[in-house]
Amino acid sequence: MRIIGIALIIIGVLALVYGGFTYFSVDKVAEVGPVQVNAERSHTVWIPPVLGIIGIALGAIMVLGGRRTVVVE
Repeated sequence: MRIIGIALIIIGVLALVYGGFTYFSVDKVAEVGPVQVNAERSHTVWIPPVLGIIGIALGAIMVLGGRRTVVVE
């Protein structure tokens, strides 16, 4: 649980700092004989700041709450 909590904190901070990410896709527009024409499109995904804050909070809860150990007898 602690590793997942640390990952959530890192992802939450990155979401707050960058606010989103961009990825590219290639679409085949035309193909005439041996010649191909491709178009590259960029897509931007915006991440709301509230999700970053929630990720940091949940990560902190998981890191701090994960310190308890369960003894099985």
